[in-house]
Amino acid sequence: MTYGITAFGTALGEPRSVEETVEAYTDDRKKVEDWGYRRYYRAPDGTGLTDLAAAAGRRALDRAGMPADRVDLVVLAMADIPEYLYWDPAVATQAKLGTHRAEALLVNQACSSGVLGFDAAAGKFATHPDYGVALLITVNRVCEAYWNRMDSSTAITSDGAAAAVLVRDADRCRWLATEVISDGRYANVAHLPGGGAARPVTPEHPDPGRVGNPVALMNAFLGHDLRAKVRFMGETRDNSIRVLERACARAGVPVADVSHLLHMNGTAQGLAEFARDMGVPLERTNAEVALDHGHLGCADQLFSLATLLDARRIPEGAVVALSSTGNGMHWGCTLLRV
Repeated sequence: MTYGITAFGTALGEPRSVEETVEAYTDDRKKVEDWGYRRYYRAPDGTGLTDLAAAAGRRALDRAGMPADRVDLVVLAMADIPEYLYWDPAVATQAKLGTHRAEALLVNQACSSGVLGFDAAAGKFATHPDYGVALLITVNRVCEAYWNRMDSSTAITSDGAAAAVLVRDADRCRWLATEVISDGRYANVAHLPGGGAARPVTPEHPDPGRVGNPVALMNAFLGHDLRAKVRFMGETRDNSIRVLERACARAGVPVADVSHLLHMNGTAQGLAEFARDMGVPLERTNAEVALDHGHLGCADQLFSLATLLDARRIPEGAVVALSSTGNGMHWGCTLLRV
């Protein structure tokens, strides 16, 4: 069983200049300048996560010429908090799209959600032979009450979505394999301090707080042990390589045949180091897309793929790896043949 992507759709917030807005988020201008981002995207107030998701999904369906009632499955992948708690954003997106016949499935595993969404779709196709069309939507909408765009991550975080129409047995952008490595030892490194069942918002604790700086949080989690931090960085590098190797082995594709590697929309230095570690030339990554758009949470890889294909930057027949690292921790890799 396999499937391919027949069309893409994207949606973004409003473009913002990093240089002109940095002081609104951090006093450390040099840190942000060193990251190399030129702009990021912020959705207007009142625009929710499901609004962005539905806009990208609608554009993908329109580009595919696919009526909403032909969709059998909607997979919504997200990394942030939706409009409401105790609420299903996947089925809310399904309703906004008018895909009322489709099953709705939510994937919410931090920044790995988009890459893992391909495997969720593959599983549904495998267990439901009557499913012919799926819509994968990856989306990020920062809740600024809880998340600082320039301090709660090692990147500048943007608002946006990317969607793909997945059709059973289609040859274009054919799914080959998805692999993931999970390591729950790091599950408690980062989280919103309050608002959950462990510490609900109450009159005694009215402020749920904010997600802190990830570097500081990891240092504290590791007891400010430099050797432990070096080991963690080595594990992250090794797991990124290992999950790519596993995906290639499952697909029967030599690692050397991977032409392009699309990772998270990280910093200029981070993506250069990642490309070097993975043995892929920087020009065959999403580095330029990243610096022009910021970190779109779990939507980075699909957004970058859509952007580079539209620009004819990836040749037909190329094997593309979509790579992710997400809090939890998860390391994921999806292989596609363009």
